[in-house]
Amino acid sequence: FGVPIDQMDPETRRRAKAINFGIVYGISAFGLANQLNIDQGEAGAYIKTYFERFPGIRTYMDATKALVRETGTVSTIFGRRIHIPAIQSRSAAERQFGERAAINAPIQGAAADIIRRAMMRMPGALAEAGLGTRMLLQVHDELVFEAPEAEADRAIAVIKRTMEKAAEPAVALSVPLVVEARAAANWDEAH
Repeated sequence: FGVPIDQMDPETRRRAKAINFGIVYGISAFGLANQLNIDQGEAGAYIKTYFERFPGIRTYMDATKALVRETGTVSTIFGRRIHIPAIQSRSAAERQFGERAAINAPIQGAAADIIRRAMMRMPGALAEAGLGTRMLLQVHDELVFEAPEAEADRAIAVIKRTMEKAAEPAVALSVPLVVEARAAANWDEAH
């Protein structure tokens, strides 16, 4: 949308996310138009512009489809293999679902791998820092903690550092992983 990130309003961000994730999941102009409540021409223009601006995404999608057709599997950046049985289906619709799943699996799988690595390291990192903070639960790419109010700021620093470095040393990410953390009386207030 040509809006600097620091000036992006919530509605524009929501639309951008719908376009970004929709394209990765194989959304059509018709589907995107319905999701954003716009006409198909505008939705088609968003999709066309997206691939013009980010041609590497089209390359990734095409290469991933070819790989899954050949091997039946894809892998995360950590090497965890994901089997996509739908790619062998007699049904064209199921094969297309398999292609979409193959495109998504390495991305979502890597995110899951990273959050798991962070969760495994977190108790030790908190104990090493002498904190009484404890991890309560995971919600997608979030971790929720319970901390004494007096140590919240120190806990946030340890949590952020542990999560941001979770991929290392197995994988050196080319784009920094940035973690947002907030302290509040409950999870809802932290958002």
